[in-house]
Amino acid sequence: MRDVILLEDEAVLREELSEFLTGSGYRVDAEASLEGFHRTYDPARHGIALVDLGLPDGDGLSLIRELRERGERLGIVVLTARGGARDRVTGLDIGADYYLSKTTDLDELAATLAALSRRLGDSPTALPADAWVLELGPRRLSPPGFAPIALSEQDLTVLHELMRSAGEIASRQQIVQALGEHYLSYDQRRLDTQIRRLRRKVSEATGLVLPINTARNAGYRFHAKTLIRR
Repeated sequence: MRDVILLEDEAVLREELSEFLTGSGYRVDAEASLEGFHRTYDPARHGIALVDLGLPDGDGLSLIRELRERGERLGIVVLTARGGARDRVTGLDIGADYYLSKTTDLDELAATLAALSRRLGDSPTALPADAWVLELGPRRLSPPGFAPIALSEQDLTVLHELMRSAGEIASRQQIVQALGEHYLSYDQRRLDTQIRRLRRKVSEATGLVLPINTARNAGYRFHAKTLIRR
């Protein structure tokens, strides 16, 4: 997935959008000002920018114009309270790829970002044939070479934590917190049971071994190629 840089000065909305984008499989950096954007933006890493227009230290339109004048190959989505036709036309004319209102449904935002990713060249078919694919919307896991397996909400949450950091250990605390539980009061045997159920579900459906290693007293590691889709 492409890294997204989010520029939004409203703290609550910035947090909500960051959580939504992260849950949709993106890696997100969030800033509240033009200064913060310039400090964080990395052309080699960020492929999409989600930009508000009314900012404490300037206007998002000026930022978009500057990025386009520099020739940045960056997907830009404006998300703003300025919904007038003139503002929309101006935003698109100076280089925004999409112009959305802050009242836009999150599903529409997700679809817009997916379409933009495809235009920029993110293609699931370019991935190796041995990739494990986790689909967040339909809640299913597609093992390489097999039909998708339906997942429960807890299955999805656990796999998402493991697969978004594939190759690295996801700590027990990290997974428990993602499940919405308090780590100190959580019965660790529940997590072990959850992992066993996932392994059995995959084995019964495909005959494959779910590529999750147990790191003793630390957590779990997903050790195969992955793709997370919305």
